[in-house]
Amino acid sequence: MVFDEAGRVLLVRHTYVDGWYMPGGGVDRNETMQAAMRREVDEEAGVLISPEARPYLFGLYGNFRAFKSDHIALYLVPHGTYSMVPRESPEIAEMGFFALDALPADTTPGTRARLLEVARGEEPAELW
Repeated sequence: MVFDEAGRVLLVRHTYVDGWYMPGGGVDRNETMQAAMRREVDEEAGVLISPEARPYLFGLYGNFRAFKSDHIALYLVPHGTYSMVPRESPEIAEMGFFALDALPADTTPGTRARLLEVARGEEPAELW
């Protein structure tokens, strides 16, 4: 979950699935979750998190709809801890920063639920 100076959140729309999501992806073999998060936000959105920044692990969620043993680690990346460089990715159709009260209509339910948890200061749910 990457935030800009206005408190808006970064969302991406993929070329291969409907809806708007937070940038993310899988963890490669011999890669830590934090390293995977840094790699994925760079690959999908051109977000370069500064080496000294320590994004906050907000929650760890079970997501068993697609895979029997899938987990999602949700990190919070505040403004001022990253820079952006233009990227063109074959898997990203478009991206943008959105106010929490002005999300695209087809923002996925899981994305909306996680945004509400963060905005309201709620404990993370167990399942995505």
